[in-house]
Amino acid sequence: MAIGTKMVRVALVGALAASIVLMGCASGGMGAATEEQQANRAYMSQVNEAMTKLDDNLDSFIDAVSRGDVVNMRTQADNAYKELDKLSEIEAPEALADIKKDYVDGSAKLREALDEYIKLYSKAASEGSDFDWSDYDDRIKSIQTLYDEGVALLEAGDKAAAEAK
Repeated sequence: MAIGTKMVRVALVGALAASIVLMGCASGGMGAATEEQQANRAYMSQVNEAMTKLDDNLDSFIDAVSRGDVVNMRTQADNAYKELDKLSEIEAPEALADIKKDYVDGSAKLREALDEYIKLYSKAASEGSDFDWSDYDDRIKSIQTLYDEGVALLEAGDKAAAEAK
């Protein structure tokens, strides 16, 4: 399961593009940006920073998964959750409230997917040959669905930010 990097990189690219679009729209010519435009740029810049840190944390999570290191998986997931919390706490200007909702909702889905993945992986690792593999594929599909829903919400936020004028 490709947890994280594709989604975060997609969201990061979108956030960067959106911030560039917002900066371009904000200039409205050569004059100074309004307070609203500055607030929009500041919000998108903070989102970009949080997504960059999240990407780093998820890279470390994936590394822990590849090594089968459940303890480090949890540690890296917790680090990712801190960034997801920061993303939720960033105050969005009124004009970007719907965009923030997409980011927050997408983050919640991502958090849930990571938690479920760690639970499943931990259980399989601890039970070894006694693990009941009968519903494993269904559980992985359920986790993938949560992940995909999170990605879709983050992408929706990115798209809305890019379209904001």
